[in-house]
Amino acid sequence: MSRVGKQPIPVPEGVDVKIEDRKVKIKGKKGELELIIPQGISVSMGDGKITVSPSGGSKEVGAFWGLTRSLLNNMIIGVTDGFTKTLEIRGREYRVSLKGKDLDLDLGYSHQIKVTPKEEIEFKLEESKITVSGIDKALVGEQAAEIRALRPAEVYKGKGIRYEGEYVIHKEGKRGI
Repeated sequence: MSRVGKQPIPVPEGVDVKIEDRKVKIKGKKGELELIIPQGISVSMGDGKITVSPSGGSKEVGAFWGLTRSLLNNMIIGVTDGFTKTLEIRGREYRVSLKGKDLDLDLGYSHQIKVTPKEEIEFKLEESKITVSGIDKALVGEQAAEIRALRPAEVYKGKGIRYEGEYVIHKEGKRGI
């Protein structure tokens, strides 16, 4: 039994939920998202809440039960509030600029790197912080991870791109004998 899957999902005012066969569409003030429900899972709407229940008894159905509930909950949060991830750039020689919707990153390589946002993703720039925001939690996380992977924080000086609040363990380096 899934503890996560048992919990009903409250639907706030201004969010429209349509359940058609194996597809759920959720529309809110920030946009619209849809999810295809896996086999063995049933989704129903009633009394201002979405309930997810398994219709089979296999192990896979139990795993998808909690997953489906979490995905639907993230969709509702996304269309009402949205998701953001903030990245910090540390290092004197690293520069970032916003040209239109694209990010231009100068990360110490011989060339500049241009990052084009994925669909429904938006970049904001404040000093040395990049904010990645959107309505789809998975896309926001994926885009932030791709930017971070361009120059991850190195362990000797701590320079590079890291998530806001991420702690990087510093190594001591070589010692003279």
